[in-house]
Amino acid sequence: MKISIERATLLRAVAQAQSVVERRNTIPILANVLVEAEGDTVTFRATDLDIEVLDKAPAVVERSGGTTVSAVTLHEIVRKLPDGALVSLTEEPGSGRLTVAAGRSNFSLATLPKDDFPVMATSEYQSNFSAKAAVLRRLFDKSKFAISTEETRYYLNGVYMHVAESEDGRVLRCVATDGHRLARIDAPLPEGAADMPGVIVPRKTVGEMRKLLDDDDMDIAVSVSETKVRFATPEITLTSKVIDGTFPDYTRVIPQGNTRKLEVDASEFAKAVDRVATVSSERSRAVKLQLDEDRLILSVNAPDSGAAEEELAVAYADEHLEIGFNAKYLLEIASQVDRENAVFLFNSSGDPTLMREGTDTSAVYVVMPMRV
Repeated sequence: MKISIERATLLRAVAQAQSVVERRNTIPILANVLVEAEGDTVTFRATDLDIEVLDKAPAVVERSGGTTVSAVTLHEIVRKLPDGALVSLTEEPGSGRLTVAAGRSNFSLATLPKDDFPVMATSEYQSNFSAKAAVLRRLFDKSKFAISTEETRYYLNGVYMHVAESEDGRVLRCVATDGHRLARIDAPLPEGAADMPGVIVPRKTVGEMRKLLDDDDMDIAVSVSETKVRFATPEITLTSKVIDGTFPDYTRVIPQGNTRKLEVDASEFAKAVDRVATVSSERSRAVKLQLDEDRLILSVNAPDSGAAEEELAVAYADEHLEIGFNAKYLLEIASQVDRENAVFLFNSSGDPTLMREGTDTSAVYVVMPMRV
């Protein structure tokens, strides 16, 4: 194999591949990226056996072929090469070495045979549809903060993507929860997605897929089966196993009868919570909200470190209410608001609280209170 490729193009392809690779693994070839060159294209494939990323890049291919080389090492080399460099990758048959050369720099890297590289089996996808990158980014960005990190409840370690009924008809919905907070985000149902099986997209896949979604106008081809999900742009294909488990009935957690309504400037609220939480104890991070007519007092009382209080002008016309929350959860939920106002709907100090963005019901958040 012998190819020449622009540094920026190579760096983008290798960066995506090396981020999928697990740093610590017992199978040496899983630390490698499979490089294959044919025609005028070079492909880079990396996997951790649960996720596979395939990146295509244009190159001048003098001699077609393929090999595998350490993904992290190749990425580090390319990252440190000067901008605008033309990089050549050469492997002489049977040498077991890949030569990386650019200008006066020359590296010789150990390789492993490409035949040993595990390629993820293709599967039949029940549903194939296309969605704008901006739509998918909103669905996953606004829900991923609520993904659970608890390994015992593995079925909560991802975002549940499914078709659901809403007030406005059928929607594509993403839900995540860790038992303390919940995010439910809706988007118009793309054509061809109606028969999609509900799948739990793992946390790592959500993180990797986010890198494909920077160009708002790009169409992302989405394919879903009971066991796998695939997101593809013309250059990059990300295939992932889905979490094998049943996502709980989240609709039972979303309160329907919360009538006490608080309307507050989202960014002012987030900044105030952040300020008073400075003195909260690391363990509980509890912030108390005291609500009276058009007035909100945020307070923290941590016997070990001190106390803090801040008052905000808000729109609230109900009876007095005192309720406590974990400051981190409040901040994360408030930071999801793209509009100016956040609307909180309370029932009592012991019941879950609902939050949405202004009058928009396509993004709904639930947070459990805590005793303070």
